Amino acid sequence: MKTLVVAATKAELTFLYQHFNLDDGDFVEAKNFDILITGVGMVATAFALGKHLTHKYKLVINLGIAGSFDRNIELGSLVNITEDTFAELGAEDGENFLTITDLGFGENTYKAKCSINTNILKVTGVTVNRVSGNDKNIRNLMERLNPQTESMEGAAVLYACQKEHVDCLQIRSISNYVEPRNRDKWQIGLAIKNLNDWAIAFLTDMN
Repeated sequence: MKTLVVAATKAELTFLYQHFNLDDGDFVEAKNFDILITGVGMVATAFALGKHLTHKYKLVINLGIAGSFDRNIELGSLVNITEDTFAELGAEDGENFLTITDLGFGENTYKAKCSINTNILKVTGVTVNRVSGNDKNIRNLMERLNPQTESMEGAAVLYACQKEHVDCLQIRSISNYVEPRNRDKWQIGLAIKNLNDWAIAFLTDMN
């Protein structure tokens, strides 16, 4: 059985592609692992996983960069997101927000099931359609869910893996803090390098 590496964009795995001399595609098969590039967002992620996630995989690793609400986490640091919530899935009730769970239509929070100990900081995250860049919205998210990280795909991967009973790791590297949008403060290059260094070492050890 193989490992499926899932990322939203090829740019987030650029050094991994180079290190393993992989073909330049969105779905690439190697000896012990495959790579799936889904596209950005939970809808694209769910569609791609619906086409490719099968029981030949013993593990899914969701890799990518993320924003952090937690200023104690340094930019470029790796985190293991063990619980992820669809932050916007539900209904507004005046000033209150009702989750899909409150409405009785399912779950909005999913946990990663994986027996592998990575020794990476474990955190909780939210998955959003709209990346936060407004002080009021950021405060509301923190008061309602108190997340440490934010991405646009994570919970969709955990959802698919739970449905298919496949173990999942969501490893992300922090590229920026969640605040009013300021690209000058972002550390995307550092985040991608550190993410790829870890992924290369992890996948090499699995061989």
